[in-house]
Amino acid sequence: MAKRISPVLELQQEQARLLRRRWFFKDCGVGMGALALADLLRAEGGSGPGNAAALPQPHHPAKAKRVIYLFMGGAPSHLELFDHKPELAKWDGRLPPADLLKGYRAAFINPNSKLLGPKFKFSRHGQSGAQISELLPHLSRIADDLTIVRSMKTDAFNHAPAQILMSTGSQIFGRPSFGAWTLYGLGSESRDLPGFVVLQSGSKGPSGGLSNFGCGFLPTHFQGVPLRSSGEPVLHLANPAGISERRQRQSLDAIKALNEERLAQVGDPQIAARIHSFELAYRMQQTAPQLMDISRESPEVLAAYGAKPGEASFANNCLLARRLIESGVRFVQLFHEAWDHHGGLVGGLRQQCALTDRACAALVSDLKQRGLLEDTLVIWGGEFGRTPMVQGGSDGRDHHPNAFSMWFAGGGMRAGLTHGASDPFGFNVIEDQVHVHDLHATLLHLLGFDHTRLSVRFQGLDMRLTNVHGRLIRPLLA
Repeated sequence: MAKRISPVLELQQEQARLLRRRWFFKDCGVGMGALALADLLRAEGGSGPGNAAALPQPHHPAKAKRVIYLFMGGAPSHLELFDHKPELAKWDGRLPPADLLKGYRAAFINPNSKLLGPKFKFSRHGQSGAQISELLPHLSRIADDLTIVRSMKTDAFNHAPAQILMSTGSQIFGRPSFGAWTLYGLGSESRDLPGFVVLQSGSKGPSGGLSNFGCGFLPTHFQGVPLRSSGEPVLHLANPAGISERRQRQSLDAIKALNEERLAQVGDPQIAARIHSFELAYRMQQTAPQLMDISRESPEVLAAYGAKPGEASFANNCLLARRLIESGVRFVQLFHEAWDHHGGLVGGLRQQCALTDRACAALVSDLKQRGLLEDTLVIWGGEFGRTPMVQGGSDGRDHHPNAFSMWFAGGGMRAGLTHGASDPFGFNVIEDQVHVHDLHATLLHLLGFDHTRLSVRFQGLDMRLTNVHGRLIRPLLA
């Protein structure tokens, strides 16, 4: 005769069964699976996974609602573009003053290399009197729309760590990018397109790789999505031969049902992200090809940018950036990796400025004409500057983190301002330094966020874009 289990032990066993992990995720009303699925369902009816119900709220009214970041990978020479140095020209071919190099460490050259004078002429432009190189005639015409910062400083002097620092606020791979933080903070205005889009041109991809537009420890739907400016916007976006739209929809519905069932069981947020990515890709099949077709633009607009339908170019990408933000994309980042002039400086700068100057100026002017510049922040710059000392014989400059230049337009930046200064050789910042962390703090402020309060708890720490650094540079604000 079987031994009868006591009522107390039977109740304990029943409680243990009910409290199993899978039951918790499947049936508990506040379980992770229910939360993830509820967030996904809200997203399908709203503004994407980063909808207002789930996002942090801005800390103050935002000046900028969207961002276009023109990332000049490889690091353009500030000494030939925005930071005019007549004194450096006088020292051309001479050794630097000894006190200039005290404690200095170069990336690839002997710090005692001879100085190299600027290779191009500068002149003043606009009512602001901004000094801009002869290499940038189109940008010179909109000088009064620009905010030029000549006192940037960074901590890294090799491309990958410096790009990662500029993109994520850290030299450590795997942190959320500025674009991901922006999308996390503000969400997306588009249901049919990613909230963060990446376009690439130049001789190669960014040295820092995918981490430049990654999401780090944030959910995967906040990462940048690369699109192509010619051919299919995304590889394999179109259905294979013989697969009808009806059959595709039936397949997606079946996969979605299985994923939702598994999500309810185990609560893995990656499953929710997968469901969202499948549905977004399906909607993109309809919207992306039309959006990426710049032949729909007028001949006048195409000519202003120097864009040519069907080609992959920086000019096409600038025009696409404007089309993307008009369609609700929150953050568009253009990577143009082509500025690493250790040698061939003169020819290289001529070539890259010819490829980018017209399109950059056209983008700012086009946004302004359409009433978008006021709340669209345009950023231009690389990961560091170049040395005043020569490299590559007589026609090159090495990496230089101590001083470099960037420019901005719109989005609450003070137009017509030239901020900060470097020493007569363009070597060190001597006035109104803006560190990368300070820049991030200021950009987040324009987007409506206090950089010390926009954070996510990860591995026991409140992680943020500026880490434990950063200060708001108020003179840059309109």
